Amino acid sequence: MKITGIRGGMMETNCWFLTDENSGKTAVIDPGFLSDRLYEMVKKFGFIEKILLTHGHFDHITAADSLRRETGAKLYIMRQEAPFLENPALNLSESMGAALPCVKADVLLEDGDEIPLGSLNISVLATPGHTAGSCCYLVQDAIFTGDTVFCGSVGRTDFPTGNTADILSSVKKLAALEGDFYLFPGHGETTTLEAQRRENLYFLQKDRLYGFDD
Repeated sequence: MKITGIRGGMMETNCWFLTDENSGKTAVIDPGFLSDRLYEMVKKFGFIEKILLTHGHFDHITAADSLRRETGAKLYIMRQEAPFLENPALNLSESMGAALPCVKADVLLEDGDEIPLGSLNISVLATPGHTAGSCCYLVQDAIFTGDTVFCGSVGRTDFPTGNTADILSSVKKLAALEGDFYLFPGHGETTTLEAQRRENLYFLQKDRLYGFDD
């Protein structure tokens, strides 16, 4: 498989392109901004089959419906997170002064679902906390973590449906996975699961998360 990332938008969001090199099929993960670079990448990869969302905040979904119309790709999100696509208050676009139009996903996911992409198999891991329906996507030795885990930190929990206890439980779930994985987060730099097990205080379960509310 091949993983390519671009970064853009006011929140400097990472948008990832996951390609099965055997079939040429590609999934776009968290297309959170509209840019010429994004559409250049879409044209470069050609066969965009799926759009996978880790959660429903505006900086991860802004280009999702546009890409779906452009490519015919199916749009995937966790079932519990689906209301974010239709509610500008939940997805925070309303508070940014530019409410996104309401859209619906093509496929609603559950924890443990498997998504085929050519010869690849993508596993869905429910990781609530940043939002109630946040998830990660695991494929081979890679995990796309959205805003659940960053290099050295975790996602904030003071937005609608966020919960500190839940994100700590999600961190435990990821930490308990056997072996090591490359982590591709929604913001910031890539890292590895083993590095976060050693260095990320949230993986070490420090209970007081300053600045966060349950």
